[in-house]
Amino acid sequence: MDDLILLNKPMNMLSQFSSEGEKEGISKLISAQGFRIAGRLDSDSEGLLVLTSYGRLQAYLTAPKHNTWKYYYVQVEGRIDEQAVRRLQAGVQLNDGPTLPARVKVIEPPSLWQRTPPVRYRAQIPTSWLEIGLQEGRNRQIRRMTAHVGYPTLRLVRFRSGPFRLADLGPGEYVRVPIPEDLKPYAQSSQRPRPRARDLRNPYSRQKK
Repeated sequence: MDDLILLNKPMNMLSQFSSEGEKEGISKLISAQGFRIAGRLDSDSEGLLVLTSYGRLQAYLTAPKHNTWKYYYVQVEGRIDEQAVRRLQAGVQLNDGPTLPARVKVIEPPSLWQRTPPVRYRAQIPTSWLEIGLQEGRNRQIRRMTAHVGYPTLRLVRFRSGPFRLADLGPGEYVRVPIPEDLKPYAQSSQRPRPRARDLRNPYSRQKK
């Protein structure tokens, strides 16, 4: 049975294989014929992408009705207060409707790689770090949520999607992992096995084996 691929998408890269204009797609990092992305990230967000060759598994991992929680480290501008955290937890009203309740807590700055380009530093304005868990995947949802309660997002990194974790993958790195037992019913196909992914001009430091 085919493996899954976990990839750490760098900043300013599209969550698709093809490039558009000045923004590169993930084919710059990896060639994975027959694979598709289960849950995209904005180009200015970083972190975990899950790739699978099974359409049913992709749908299961991305559909809100299946309660797949996705978790993010979120750096916001300002010293966030408890009231704003409670509003995010309860759900906020955006222009495309109310959000579902979220799992939100204030955390210490996580141990992450240096972003390129770096977050703009302003000595007079503090920042806060949050851990946010969502079951939804609307366009730029977390950025809109934190802006709605008065704390614009400066940096966003997805570190977990369902049972899959970013672990120690650096920007541009990827690893093949087996499909968990409870997800194998969604990874059945009468088609021939898909080709395995192979490294393609990875400009970053290494590929996980």
